[in-house]
Amino acid sequence: MMLATPNILRRQSPRRIVVEKPITSVMEDYLETIFELDRDKKVVRVKDIAHKLGVTMPSVCGMLKSLSDRGLVNYEKYEHVQLTEDGADIGLEIWRRHELIRRFLIDILQIDSETADADACKMEHALSSTTLDRLVEFMEFIHMCPRTGDNWLDHFSEYRRHGHRPQKCLEQAPAFAVKLQEQLGKRS
Repeated sequence: MMLATPNILRRQSPRRIVVEKPITSVMEDYLETIFELDRDKKVVRVKDIAHKLGVTMPSVCGMLKSLSDRGLVNYEKYEHVQLTEDGADIGLEIWRRHELIRRFLIDILQIDSETADADACKMEHALSSTTLDRLVEFMEFIHMCPRTGDNWLDHFSEYRRHGHRPQKCLEQAPAFAVKLQEQLGKRS
């Protein structure tokens, strides 16, 4: 299992975005969706947004008007949709949050993909940037630290299946010590 975190999931130093009115989680979902569609298709249409979000085209048009009024999208009726620079920055950040949480749920907590995607969508709006950054660090730690990595995740799976068994932990200690010494010897 490879847990290396792609650079796109690392928080960039964003430019300061000033939005006059607060952005709701629904607006964030629209910006993320437009960002994803733009990345995949290069031309974003109302029907594409409606299909991806499972809403009606009139609902999309109403939201695009609101996002346009906030300076986050460029949209004219019957034309394609484009994110402004601010809209693209917000869309990227929401997408980054979603992907990071989804990967954590799948790779670390071993949640199935469909559930992880739905839960990530709910969580992406609630977690602070500090918490998300800490998740990135934790994922890297699990992958890089000699006492963790894939083997550690296998032990987590076993713990989930069978619960805490102190004897099993004691049995693993000598193998861990040998592996750690080997890792430390390679670094010297």
